[in-house]
Amino acid sequence: MSLHGLLDAVVKDTALAEAITAAADGNRMHVDLVGPPAARPFAIAALARETDRPVLAVTATGREAEDLAAALRSLLPSEGVVEYPSWETLPHERLSPRSDTVGRRLAVLRRLAHP
Repeated sequence: MSLHGLLDAVVKDTALAEAITAAADGNRMHVDLVGPPAARPFAIAALARETDRPVLAVTATGREAEDLAAALRSLLPSEGVVEYPSWETLPHERLSPRSDTVGRRLAVLRRLAHP
């Protein structure tokens, strides 16, 4: 289900408009926003669409990242949203991450370096 049109209404919020302006002017390396969890996909999508710059959203868990990516895909073109997967192993374990996980991580890093 596409919610692209809803983003037009969200960007009219004054606080979000200020954040978008701050991010778009190029003088700030990052913009910190605080808000309820339900507003995060809208704020991130608005920043990405209006600034036409990559937006990195950090979540606490892999599940939150999956949920956020799914929400963003309903607000933005799906090819513009990528998820940086976790290693799936702990640093002290003697296990290597799966090769497809390593490949997906490298693909995301390459995409960030060469948009």
